[in-house]
This record gives sequence, structure tokens and C-alpha cells, in this order.
Amino acid sequence: MKFTQYFLAMRQRPDRAGIEVSWIERAVRQPVKEVVQQDGRIRRWAAIPEAEGRYLRVVLLPDGETVHNAFFDRGFLP
Repeated sequence: MKFTQYFLAMRQRPDRAGIEVSWIERAVRQPVKEVVQQDGRIRRWAAIPEAEGRYLRVVLLPDGETVHNAFFDRGFLP
């Protein structure tokens, strides 16, 4: 799995430091929803039972494999 420098910097934030790489992989491989943005980036969501059932949003670059961002999306409704 590849990561942008932006992702690596954001991962240092206290609210994102607890997001496990396995959860990111789950969202990339088994999303419950996917949306392609106008700029080509791909948003994918997955439920994370281990995190109180919250939904993790992962933003990928247009190559579909480089993670640009990952965070719990409080506004997501499946």
C-alpha cells in the first residue's frame, strides 16, 4: 500500500493516529460505497466494528492504490 506525504503528515494528528492500516486496507478492498470525484480521486467507505461501528472514509489518488487521506466520517449514512 502506498501513501502520499499529505497522508503521512495527517496521520500524526491525535484524532487520526489510532486509525489502523488494516482498517484502511479493509475500506480499500471491501468498501460499502465508492464515489469518484471530479478530480479523479476515489472516496471509499467501510464500517469499522472495532471503532464503535464508525465509518472510515479513505481517499485514494486516481491510480486507485495510493492513500491520500483517511478519517472517520461522522456525516456518512450508508
